[in-house]
Amino acid sequence: MELIEQVINRHNMMRALQQVRQNKGSAGVDRMPVSELYNYLTNNRERIEQELLNGTYLPQPILEVGIPKSNGKTRLLGMPTAVDRMLQQAVGQVLANRFEMDFEDYSYGFRPNKNAQQAILKALEYINKGH
Repeated sequence: MELIEQVINRHNMMRALQQVRQNKGSAGVDRMPVSELYNYLTNNRERIEQELLNGTYLPQPILEVGIPKSNGKTRLLGMPTAVDRMLQQAVGQVLANRFEMDFEDYSYGFRPNKNAQQAILKALEYINKGH
């Protein structure tokens, strides 16, 4: 099965939808909230799948929002649409399944069940052992 077929597999897409729902998040440029994503996909799934298979799917522009920082400046945050976030999640799940076994145990960046705090604890462990 090709990667794109794995991405649009219904089970994978439902897992991605659940993850996006769980993460919540704001609407993108289309102003569609995550709460409306399931209904949208029910009505547009076949078209989206065909566009992905044909290579004609175009993600929507990113909505830029200024987030205030403690120093008085703002940081730009780019928010994709709910549909694009769900598709990104679906792609990420397939890639993670395919490549996770290739990563070393001491690799902590952007991996399931790994985080920066664990990396720091492991580094402290190495330091305390004299490495």
